[in-house]
Amino acid sequence: MAFYYCLLFDVDGTLLDFNAAEDGALRDTLAHFSLPNTEDAVSQYHDINNALWAALEQGKVRQDKLVIQRFEKLLAAFGVQGNPVEINDYYLTQLSQRADTFPGAEEALEELAEVATLAVVSNGVEKVQAGRLEKSGLGRFFDGVFVSGRVGATKPARKIFDTALNTLGIENRKKVLMIGDSLKADIAGGTGAGIDTCWCNFRGAVLPEGAPQPTYTIQGYEELLRIVMEEEELANAGSKEKRHQL
Repeated sequence: MAFYYCLLFDVDGTLLDFNAAEDGALRDTLAHFSLPNTEDAVSQYHDINNALWAALEQGKVRQDKLVIQRFEKLLAAFGVQGNPVEINDYYLTQLSQRADTFPGAEEALEELAEVATLAVVSNGVEKVQAGRLEKSGLGRFFDGVFVSGRVGATKPARKIFDTALNTLGIENRKKVLMIGDSLKADIAGGTGAGIDTCWCNFRGAVLPEGAPQPTYTIQGYEELLRIVMEEEELANAGSKEKRHQL
């Protein structure tokens, strides 16, 4: 039996390459609305957006307000008029259609779904995450998708983890692993909810001094398989016929 029988996954930066999706969606949006589409304009958006998401994690802003405010602030920075609601709707539609998976993610989920309950716990916008999971083909692996807007709580708040585990019927938190790329939302959040954590450090970052300490750190999905699965399960990975005989 697997060392962990419930795996909670973040989406952006964990399963799907958000940076590539965001850049394409933003560029298309700026061009569609005839807004400045330079490197400086993109950098301004990132600064505004990152500050608002940090405020979200601190409980200082609601997500439904955040997605509009980022374009309000961007229009103000450009010194131009525009409809931030319309711009955001177009941007989210573009974003939902982009779903580049990290190498090895789909193959790992296929193996892990045989030995554990899999679920998504995400701070992303619900319609975007649903669209991207469907387009990527990864949605079929999950027994539940818990997005902050629907749950009414944002990682790292314990409520979103509690809601996911209660809905899934998971009682033993020692057998649960949270997998994500955000040290605050995923690692500190998972630890605060009483579960082990796995930091997806796919870009080879250095763990900052004083940062939340993950139980595990991985740089690729093959490492996650070795954390979750026992030797016999690993030996039979890739062979469904053998795996179902365990």
